[in-house]
Parts: sequence; structure tokens; C-alpha cells
Amino acid sequence: MSSTDLVKQAYSFFASGNVPGVLALFDPAIEWNECRGMPFVEGDGLYIGPEAIVTHVFMQLPVHFDGFNIAVTEIFGADNKVVMVGYYQGTNKATGNAFKANATHVWTVKEGMLTHFFQAVDTAAISR
Repeated sequence: MSSTDLVKQAYSFFASGNVPGVLALFDPAIEWNECRGMPFVEGDGLYIGPEAIVTHVFMQLPVHFDGFNIAVTEIFGADNKVVMVGYYQGTNKATGNAFKANATHVWTVKEGMLTHFFQAVDTAAISR
């Protein structure tokens, strides 16, 4: 499976709620860089390993948002780098406001596993 296909599979699993499927694609030492400005980010937003990502990111989404989803516009890559361009949608529970926020993710793939994640997102649109 190509690096791009692996990342496409991860988004497909996430969209269908198959969190175990997503986690099976993560390297045990994956480095996850969550954008500061997200309502649940602690410190510098760097989480290491699947368990930290589940606890500090995945489990926080339904706490802070209703109907959160990622709409993927395109996924492209070269070698071991893959980029997702799209947007987040949902409702911020703290404000009651719906949002549509531009988002870009950069993934690194090594030996068939996702090893690094970098997020850039319009957190101002989310927090309004």
C-alpha cells in the first residue's frame, strides 16, 4: 500500500468511527502535533503514542464539539510525506456556534506506519 493510500485508509476508518482501525495504522511512538488554540490542547500540543492521542485528542472531540467531522477535499503525497487538505465541521459546545474551519494535515509514513502528524487549522473559526 502506498503512503497516500495508507493515509486515505486512516481517514476512511475515522469517518466510519473505526478508531481501532485508525490506531492500528499508528506507529507505537507516533508524534502527534495538535494545533494550539484547539480548546483541549495542553502545553505545546505534542502527544506521543496512540494512547496519548486517544486520551488527549480523540476522546476530547465529543466533549467540546457536537457533530465534529473532517471533510477531506484532497489527499496527495510524495515519498513518505502525505498532505490532507480539507475542513472541520461541527458545533462548538461552549459557544453554541457551528463552524467550518480550513484544515491541513501533514503525515509522515515509515515502514507502512504513520509516524508523525502535523495539524494546521483555523482555530479562530472553531472558537467563535
